[in-house]
Amino acid sequence: MYYSEDLIEEVRMKNDIVDVISGYVRLQKKGSSYFGLCPFHNEKSPSFSVSRSKQMYYCFGCGAGGNVFTFLMEYENLSFVEAVQLLADRAGVELPKMEYSKEAKERADLKTTLLEINKAAAQYFYVQLKSEQGRIGYEYLKKRELSDETIKAFGLGYSNKYSDDLYRYLRSKGYSEDLIRQAGLISTDEKHGVYDKFWNRVMFPIMDVNSRVIGFGGRVMGEAKPKYLNSPETPVFDKSRNLYGLNRARSSRKPYFLLCEGYMDVIALHQAGFTNAVASLGTALTPGHASLIKRYVREVYLTYDSDEAGTRAALRGVPILKDAGISAKVIRMDPYKDPDEFIKNLGAEEFERRIADARNGFLFSLEILERDYDMNSPEGKTAFFREAARRLIGFEDELERNNYIEAVAKIYQISAESLKKLVTKTAIQDGLAKPVERPKSTSEQKTAKKEDAGKTAQKVLLTWMIEEPKLFRVIGKYIHPDDFTEELFRTVAELMYRQYEQGELNPAKILNHFTEEEEHREAASLFHTKIRELSTKGEREQALKETILRVKSNSIDAQTRKLSPTDMAGLQKLMEEKRKLQDLYQLHISLE
Repeated sequence: MYYSEDLIEEVRMKNDIVDVISGYVRLQKKGSSYFGLCPFHNEKSPSFSVSRSKQMYYCFGCGAGGNVFTFLMEYENLSFVEAVQLLADRAGVELPKMEYSKEAKERADLKTTLLEINKAAAQYFYVQLKSEQGRIGYEYLKKRELSDETIKAFGLGYSNKYSDDLYRYLRSKGYSEDLIRQAGLISTDEKHGVYDKFWNRVMFPIMDVNSRVIGFGGRVMGEAKPKYLNSPETPVFDKSRNLYGLNRARSSRKPYFLLCEGYMDVIALHQAGFTNAVASLGTALTPGHASLIKRYVREVYLTYDSDEAGTRAALRGVPILKDAGISAKVIRMDPYKDPDEFIKNLGAEEFERRIADARNGFLFSLEILERDYDMNSPEGKTAFFREAARRLIGFEDELERNNYIEAVAKIYQISAESLKKLVTKTAIQDGLAKPVERPKSTSEQKTAKKEDAGKTAQKVLLTWMIEEPKLFRVIGKYIHPDDFTEELFRTVAELMYRQYEQGELNPAKILNHFTEEEEHREAASLFHTKIRELSTKGEREQALKETILRVKSNSIDAQTRKLSPTDMAGLQKLMEEKRKLQDLYQLHISLE
């Protein structure tokens, strides 16, 4: 969905950043700004600053910063559009309705109705659990040591023994048989006619990240099969792209998720205070799950069952998470089967210790691999190291691969150099060796270092201009938007210069221009580059001069690389730019 910059600015202006952030962080006024504990990293002393005049926030500890949209995107893990919609609703700003084709409107209407049906079913199951006929389900949950508060928090319920109980209830609410079937709540056959998919089961509503009921899981009461039954795929439920408990775990503010196998493991961990627990929905971990997880964390602790099936699931999950850019560790539940049993028997403190002792995912896979080889025989040991070498080849980054080689060598008490040679030899034999990259020459290294310094100088200059608008009259004499070589930096500079000319420098408004999440976050960082403290006026003037020179020099170098040898006019222009650059070295810049 596209919203105009004017509309986005209206939404931003009607949501004062101090008021919005105060709903998440306790702020205290100090001078012209407000301070509190940063919600994006752990700290004991407040370093999180919110400016009402700039409508921006910044953490001096971790460097997080931006406007009111940035804050909600980071804190609530929303997209830019979702943040705009939430704040528009908060401020009572009406956004234009999305234009649907007839087919798209029908699909949207169907999804809305199916979500209504699921919500009604969840409420019905919850009521049944507290009734006399739901006693068997309630007693089962109490036997599993769940509190009434936890039962309510997760909306747990019970489906009656009568096989068409829910169907009759939903029909009485006006929903057609076809819609109830599309919601995955009934089945039909010649022998029984229409009957409920779930009956005589404790019910676990499955919610999406926005806490809307999209499906159900049911645990049978008694010995019937299957023990657990899940909703089928529907227009609102894709089990390979949803995680049980994510709607609650995403607000835990922990930097990692605990990934479990089942509903009860998640619920038991949440009840014990581990509110960052989630589970895949009756299916193996998929790339879709990994992509969803990456929106919230970059690290996962696998808490799968300690039996053989759980071990295999962990081994399958580690590379899937790695491919998504998520590091994985494995928590062992021994001597208990799963987190639920573990917590009941050894408690939360011991589980915390298990988290601290979690095994690196790759090293855990080698630990399990050992079982297939006779490590007491030279032949078995050699075969094990050859297979370990094949797995080490999978690390494409040379530094990461070498670190793992050293770790494996240390654990298995062999020479790191020998293992490294084996990895190289195995890669060649298996046809996986990559061409050896020519080491960069000294001049190439200097060029790369110079380019990095130029990029940093550009960021520093943009931050300086926002922090001290009066510097525009100095900087503007020598630096123009075209001197910023990074496309995003140049766009920000163009917007800043335009605002300055109009007499209104508004960094929070500039960020509205960037609606793609990554661009928005990167643009926000440009206003909060750390600048070294300068105590005297002379030091500040010298630092500003050096920054201007670096930005200008980097700009000339970039233009030179792009210049065609036959472009005489361009060449003359560059020569003039270089002459001016030499004059700049001799210039005294005054901040008076």
